[in-house]
Amino acid sequence: MKTFDYIVVGGGSSGCVVTNRLVKAGKSVLMLEAGPKDNMPFIHIPAAFVRVLGTKRTFMYQTEPEPGANGRVLVVPQGRTLGGGSSVNAMIYIRGQAQDYDTWRDLGCEGWGYDDVLPVFKRSEDNETLAGEYHGTSGPLKVSEPRHRHPISSAFLRAAQEVGLPLTHDFNGASQEGVGFFQTTTFNARRGSTAATYLKAVKGSPLLTISTDSAVSRIMMENGAASGIAYRTADGVDHQARAKEEVILCAGALATPKLMMLSGIGPAVHLASHGIPVLRDLPGVGENFQDHITASVYGITDRPVSMKGQDKGLRAALNGLQYLFGRAGLLTSNVVETGGFIDTSGCGRPDIQFHVTPALVGDASRGQMDGHGVSINPCILRPEARGKVSLRSTRAEDPIVFFGNNLNNRTDIETLMRGIKLGRKILAAPAMKALGFRELAPGDEAQSDEAIEKHARSIAKTVYHPSGTAKMGRDAMAVVDSQLRVIGVPRLRVADASVMPTLVSGNTNAPTIMIAERCADFILSRA
Repeated sequence: MKTFDYIVVGGGSSGCVVTNRLVKAGKSVLMLEAGPKDNMPFIHIPAAFVRVLGTKRTFMYQTEPEPGANGRVLVVPQGRTLGGGSSVNAMIYIRGQAQDYDTWRDLGCEGWGYDDVLPVFKRSEDNETLAGEYHGTSGPLKVSEPRHRHPISSAFLRAAQEVGLPLTHDFNGASQEGVGFFQTTTFNARRGSTAATYLKAVKGSPLLTISTDSAVSRIMMENGAASGIAYRTADGVDHQARAKEEVILCAGALATPKLMMLSGIGPAVHLASHGIPVLRDLPGVGENFQDHITASVYGITDRPVSMKGQDKGLRAALNGLQYLFGRAGLLTSNVVETGGFIDTSGCGRPDIQFHVTPALVGDASRGQMDGHGVSINPCILRPEARGKVSLRSTRAEDPIVFFGNNLNNRTDIETLMRGIKLGRKILAAPAMKALGFRELAPGDEAQSDEAIEKHARSIAKTVYHPSGTAKMGRDAMAVVDSQLRVIGVPRLRVADASVMPTLVSGNTNAPTIMIAERCADFILSRA
């Protein structure tokens, strides 16, 4: 049995960050990743990320049938390769709102207010164009301006301004509100995942051991403390590794609570129902699940202006040549180039985020739809719904039981309906009309609130931002403390989106990287 200073479970967005910081501090690290290396070409070409979803480099989690979504099963893809979500996402760089972090602080997470986390965001960031009070320019994480601006993306921004929405060039500055092009975690027209940035910087170190295709089955415990990890490699061989200092869970908000429960850490009644010896009764493990939910407004046009067909035949060949020889063209796009953050309720801060795709796109299982069109996707930024993750069996290879409980209350559905109404208004604006767009769905016949709600529930999907299932705090349902230590389990920490007590108002990759940076600070006593 090999021994390391630290074992990091999960080689994704957070795992690569923690690993980088520990290795650079002179610590020996074993990093375990369930999936293969990030050596699939489609990972690194920005617009090709849709080709990765559904392959062996993603987990395609499925909810139980969702009553709020007409009994449909919703699909939540998660990264299963080095870089994790940062290797398969749309590369959008969003931190959330200052109030998000002040809320964490007020919920009992000392040291997690906006003033505490802003310096960490800045330290991690290498921004191509922005600097000053809100941005860093020397960190490992590359943040770039869009290399491609699709005509539909530009038309959306003009249309949004035509209906009275402000334009912004920085969603991560003094104010989040407005519409604009997203900055992305890319560099040199390639994806800048944490594997391609943080991990690459330490890959040659003799202190680092990376084990891919390694499925962790349980946390090993001694005298109530984490002592190591048991895992199985792709050849079917079982292994164990010991940690002299700590085990850090970075497996994500769906896999981290599962591993904890398999190891006897979680709700005692649930563990006992599976015959798992209870090592630590933590009722919050697997609870408090949150995700961003969207329902598309679809516009269709008779003109060949969308991304439809650009990945086939001669067009695909031309796009490939343009990218290969000039690092230019459509393949440099992150596809979801534009969007915005809008206060639709008058609460004083944005409650809806738009993601705009210059194509007709369904959920993760449907892919592109027929025809040339646009998908205007309003999502609920701070859902009130709370779901749950639990064990299906004691077998690590069996899927979790996953209740999203999405759209199960009036506040969330009403927020989403306001976003749909605003999306329709933008679609009907002159700039979109100029490209020949007309509404495909909800459709002209869906004018009443009842009809809009029916549309929302029939087409709702997640934005793939699962969080909250091992939340930080001081209350009875808290799983980790403010230094990300699992409560009552020495030498075990969690450093991924599962620790978020409430979901941030925007894409979760940058906040997850920030959480991992702070975890390394706590371990190295730099906080």
